[in-house]
Amino acid sequence: MSRAAIEQLLRAGYGDRTIARRLGVSIGTVRRTRTLLRLPAGRPGPKSHGTPADVFWSRTKPVDGGHMEWTGTVHSGTTPSLRHGGHRYSAYRIAFTIAHGREPVGRTQPGCDHPGCIHPRHLEDQTMRDQYAAIFGTAA
Repeated sequence: MSRAAIEQLLRAGYGDRTIARRLGVSIGTVRRTRTLLRLPAGRPGPKSHGTPADVFWSRTKPVDGGHMEWTGTVHSGTTPSLRHGGHRYSAYRIAFTIAHGREPVGRTQPGCDHPGCIHPRHLEDQTMRDQYAAIFGTAA
């Protein structure tokens, strides 16, 4: 991972652990980069996030094949979820809205072959599944 990517997230105010998780590097690598850039040590504890989308990005990590995995809480054993402003949100629904600029209709789930993928562009809602079924003549 490039030092520039770590620097960008450090300057954006992300914590060392979040950066390490998001970029797939060690916390030591992030701390050494912080020292090289002469940035102050990160503050421990939870950081405030501006929007549910900000919380979403802080709890994902890229994996091989262009997919993303969820590093946050899983509600009811199957649904990636996050809390923001005292409310619980489905991470799938937040990710879908990020990618498509609209609220999903019905259940939101990965449309790719990577189990549990949370990449915003890999998620589909009922409307998309119905459209695929109409085009390809399959059940959604």
